[in-house]
Amino acid sequence: MGFCIEVRGDFACFTRPEMKVERVSYDVITPSAARSLFEAILWKPAIEWRIRKIEVLNPIRWFNLRRNELGTVIPMGSVKTAQNKGRGNLAAYIEEDRQQRASLLLRDVAYRIHADFVLTERAGPHDNAGKFAEMFRRRAAKGQCVNQPYLGTREFACEFRLVESEQQLEQPIAENMNLGWMLFDLDFSEPTNPMPLFFNAQMQQGVIEVPLRSSEEVRG
Repeated sequence: MGFCIEVRGDFACFTRPEMKVERVSYDVITPSAARSLFEAILWKPAIEWRIRKIEVLNPIRWFNLRRNELGTVIPMGSVKTAQNKGRGNLAAYIEEDRQQRASLLLRDVAYRIHADFVLTERAGPHDNAGKFAEMFRRRAAKGQCVNQPYLGTREFACEFRLVESEQQLEQPIAENMNLGWMLFDLDFSEPTNPMPLFFNAQMQQGVIEVPLRSSEEVRG
């Protein structure tokens, strides 16, 4: 049972994990970022979204941005301590820990993303695929979402629409490109130490076929 949504945004950043200091985006949306878009519309413990195909609708365009960022984050231990005690110092001041970083971002992006889902071990006796499929279609058609969908980072919100018919659709860009090893998703088998998974992404006439996670094409 497949579903398709079309997403558009002014800016996007699908950060390469190997870049530790400067933010550099992949050329196109990653499967993990695409999965988060579907989860923003419908997330249930009983289902797991699988991205099957990505169509790139706009030419790949880049721009550089230099901006101020906070150099540190508040430790989770401090947050838990404050929660338990009901008080604590959780403040962070940009004036004291300002860092200027450059980013290589995407602009004016548009993708058509195809996905399906499978029921997980957490599905209950009253859960079934038809029930969740109808929930997703109804929510996506109305533009409803659990949280605001975004393109890589939360500051880059995007629009989305449900694609119900493949007639009279905009054609993907007519480009072939070897995108190299791209982040597929994170393996949360060990929740405290999630490990990245990668696949060798190829774009043919603007279309990227995404393998199943269980296939040999996906490697840790």
